[in-house]
Formats: sequence, C-alpha cells, structure tokens
Amino acid sequence: MPWWSWLLIWTGLALTLLAVLSWFAITLYRKSLGILRALAALSDQVSAVDLDRVPDSVLFTPAVFADSAVLFQNVEQRRGDRAHRRQLRRDARILRGKLIRKTR
Repeated sequence: MPWWSWLLIWTGLALTLLAVLSWFAITLYRKSLGILRALAALSDQVSAVDLDRVPDSVLFTPAVFADSAVLFQNVEQRRGDRAHRRQLRRDARILRGKLIRKTR
C-alpha cells in the first residue's frame, strides 16, 4: 500500500474518534444541565418545607425508644389488617370464579 493510503486511513480514524468524543461530550453536557435543573427544582421544594411547623407526631421517632407492648400491638394490628385484605381479595376471586362458571 502506498504511504498516502495509510495517511488517509489514520486521518479518518482520528476524525471518527474526535466525532465520537464530541458526541459523548455534548450528551454529557446536556445531561449535566438536566441534573442542574432538577437540583434547582429540588432546592426550591426543600426551601419551601418549614420543619418548625411540622407537628411532632409526623416527625420520625425511632422504635428503639417506643414501648415494646405498643410496638407489638401495632404489628398485630397490621397483621390483622393484611389478613382481612387477603380474605376480601380471596372472596372477590371466588365470586368472580362463580360468576365465570355460571353463565346463566
């Protein structure tokens, strides 16, 4: 191969590399601008929140400091609620099944 063909090949490869790198740079720049816009919106939302006006019952209290009897009662209540919801869904499935079997 003559020397000028190698020059053309390597020039083409270098230009392709520059094009791909510039495309990546533009994509990264656009994504970083989107992140900055999202952070600006988030900072506006956070600044709008006033923690002094939030009632104490809404603030997080660790379960370590709670009474174990109250925690156990809450767990049992949630278990009962879940069992009740499961039973309602089961009854609805049974009703749908009976309706499917009996067409008339």
